[in-house]
Amino acid sequence: MTLPGKEFQKLAEIVDVLMSEKGCPWDRVQTRETLKPYLVEECYETLEALDENDPEKIKDELGDLMYQILFHSKISEQNDEFGIADVVRTISEKMVRRHPHVFDQASAETPDEVVDQWEKIKKTEKASSQRDSVLSGIPVHLPALARSQKLQKKAAKCGFDWKKIDDVFLKLDEEVEEFKQALRTGDEESASEELGDILFVLVNIAKFKKIDAEESLRQTNQKFIRRFQYIEEQASRQKRNLKDLSLDEMEAHWQDAKKIKL
Repeated sequence: MTLPGKEFQKLAEIVDVLMSEKGCPWDRVQTRETLKPYLVEECYETLEALDENDPEKIKDELGDLMYQILFHSKISEQNDEFGIADVVRTISEKMVRRHPHVFDQASAETPDEVVDQWEKIKKTEKASSQRDSVLSGIPVHLPALARSQKLQKKAAKCGFDWKKIDDVFLKLDEEVEEFKQALRTGDEESASEELGDILFVLVNIAKFKKIDAEESLRQTNQKFIRRFQYIEEQASRQKRNLKDLSLDEMEAHWQDAKKIKL
């Protein structure tokens, strides 16, 4: 990996100038709270660039994400808490500490062994904190599917899980039937709760098969966009308004989109 010493220093200095008294009026008044939406936005834009596998776009979005890290670090420096050097040093120490099979004498031959070792080390590091549950430490602001999968993985490590995936499918059937019953009775509150239960069980199935539920849904969303935009394109070629297409016509275009693997 090429070390970007001069380039990184230049970017840090740019942040210093922008947040100085003679810097940018907008940058100077930002806080941790006001920057939260931008951090989330940059994370998702980076994911989008990764999905597109566009090197130039990935480079650009990683830069935006890095700027957010520097921005938050500068705010903390101004609060006499820590600076970007402390952030880099802390993550460096953590990576060395959590890879004793590389930097020390520990042994881990498979990815699963590495993950188990990582979790054990992490648990030891957090032993002095006030966390009193194995479910503590999972970020509240994670997307719901991602958080659900992490919660279920944590619980499964303690033995709280089905033994066979067939049992999970039986549970899914049960939850679907309960959802249907709630719809039949017009109980909207129960219907919402039962739908959540269905999603939770589906995430468990994903966990069983080591499928990232959040990533799967994100890919399906992108697939839907591609196919729906194909329908829009066909309507435009026919010089017709999309709303004027019948459902059968839209379905036919959708099937065409599937055939060309959109």
